[in-house]
Amino acid sequence: MLVKLENPAQLSKVVEIISELVTEVRIKINEFGLSIVAIDPANVAMVGFKLPRSAFLQFESGNETLGINLDDLKKILKRGGVKSTIVLEKQENCLSIEIQDKIKRSFKLNLIEIDSEEKELPSLEFSSKVELDSGDFVDSITDCGVVADACSFIIENGKFILEAKGINSARSEFSGDEAKISAENCKSRYSLEYLTKFIKGAKLSDKTFLNFANDHPLRMDFKEEGMELSFILAPRVETED
Repeated sequence: MLVKLENPAQLSKVVEIISELVTEVRIKINEFGLSIVAIDPANVAMVGFKLPRSAFLQFESGNETLGINLDDLKKILKRGGVKSTIVLEKQENCLSIEIQDKIKRSFKLNLIEIDSEEKELPSLEFSSKVELDSGDFVDSITDCGVVADACSFIIENGKFILEAKGINSARSEFSGDEAKISAENCKSRYSLEYLTKFIKGAKLSDKTFLNFANDHPLRMDFKEEGMELSFILAPRVETED
């Protein structure tokens, strides 16, 4: 296996985001490209990432599965610059990582065994779909995080509402002018601890895609030039104060 990627900054950002949820993953590299699917230790959230074969300068691989410690990989990828090219090559029980820039630098990352079963993102049915500006969504989630530890995603009369209530409260309201809304009236509540980690994916895409339903898991997608970073989050179903 040998793959070559120009400007690995995007991959570095993705690895950093995923590493906040899980520390070890299986990276699959096959004829379609590179992919990751993992579930967090609390079984509350899942993450999926796809980088298509077309994103690579060079791609020579059969079906490979690499057990990787993300903290170690993150540190190495950060050593690449804006104009760097990165080459990943499997060598026996190691992943060779070569950063090609003004000078050529090489790292060896030990591959690890991962005991958990391989995962796939589940196929879920959603009654509500919202596409909105990533910056606006980040601001709204950050507002909610100021006042509570969970927030509600609400569809009401064609509007998308983000609302958090504790001793204090915060609320953001989007109409069809600010977002694309294809939805039924519904309400579901989610942990802001996880949402705050997910919204870091906004660094990758100008738009955020949300899929949810009444007291149902949330799917959040960030898409850019074939790359796709996805999260699934279980709802918080306790009664609000």
